[in-house]
Amino acid sequence: MPLANHRLLSIDALRGLVIIFMLLDHVRETFFLHRQVSDPMDVTSTDPWLFLSRTLAHLCAPVFVLLTGLSAYLYGEKHQGKAAVSAFLFKRGLVLVLLEFTLVSLAWTLELPPKVIYLQVIWAIGLSMIALAGLVWLPRPLLVVIGVLIVAGHNLLDPLHFAAGSALHIPWAILHDRGWIEVADNLRLRTSYPLLPWTGVIALGYAMGPWFAQGADAQARQRKLLLCGIGALAGFLLLRLLNGYGEARWQVGETTLRTLMSFFNITKYPPSLLFLALTLGVGVLLLRRFEHLQGSHAIRVLSVFGAAPMFFYLLHLYVLKVLYLIALACFGLNQGSYFGFDGVWSVWLTAMVLSVALYPPVRWFAALKARRRDIGWLKYF
Repeated sequence: MPLANHRLLSIDALRGLVIIFMLLDHVRETFFLHRQVSDPMDVTSTDPWLFLSRTLAHLCAPVFVLLTGLSAYLYGEKHQGKAAVSAFLFKRGLVLVLLEFTLVSLAWTLELPPKVIYLQVIWAIGLSMIALAGLVWLPRPLLVVIGVLIVAGHNLLDPLHFAAGSALHIPWAILHDRGWIEVADNLRLRTSYPLLPWTGVIALGYAMGPWFAQGADAQARQRKLLLCGIGALAGFLLLRLLNGYGEARWQVGETTLRTLMSFFNITKYPPSLLFLALTLGVGVLLLRRFEHLQGSHAIRVLSVFGAAPMFFYLLHLYVLKVLYLIALACFGLNQGSYFGFDGVWSVWLTAMVLSVALYPPVRWFAALKARRRDIGWLKYF
């Protein structure tokens, strides 16, 4: 089958892969919280396998936001025009923000009413979709320029902070400065995923859309993806070797492994230029490679996970919470104030088992979503 017919399956497969990495990271956050990692990580004390687990998870948000922008372009192609895609982005963005405040927050805290709401990746995707609803009306070259300027230049804003009580504290906490927003005496919001850099990423994803349009030259798309992927990784290596912009300095460690850990120890909150260059570079190259691997069983399985991402996200959060409560009831607090696994290998094993266990319900929902296009709300999941 020609590459042109594989472009959409490769998108779902890459989305499915990062969903599995997300599952691994959320198993860690559920059952290994007693060994919590900082951002960036402390490479002198972090177990290398724990470092690898967290580093793999770094791919999730950037790749998912990039593919959200790309998928938005393809939605507009299917529904004939920017008005349709703009309206869909705005409505779906609002739905995601609402989900973050309700079902997602409840899954993390089990508090009703909540005392703390962590505004995380679903919030960031929702707001970036709302932003893209306006940006889609710009000429594509201008959209590319805006995306690159935001991704490359937002670290220049790192020194800018506004104290609580300032008129700019809340908007700046939402846009760029990860922090706390005091809503009421008994409710606080944590802006874990500041919006600005993610807006740049989703804009670049949308600008990639014509490469994947129906009838686009598949070989030209492959060349462009290769150029972008290698270019992003080369930019990461160059800037990291210079040991400056937007990141803490890497240092030579006691061993080669510790040195490599320091070199790849990059900042996610908010995502630095180097964080985005590395993760998006890897993501784009994986997208290119997946287009060549469509006949494999692994790609077909991954594409099932990627076809129903919001359903999987909500499902796995509640499954993990139920499993934690069952383990807590059976074994008690065995790690200080937490129940937790003794080794990182248990985190990986649990993630693999859950990937297999969650596959059937996700496949069922993905099939339902594809079959019942007359049910409008399904497209939001």
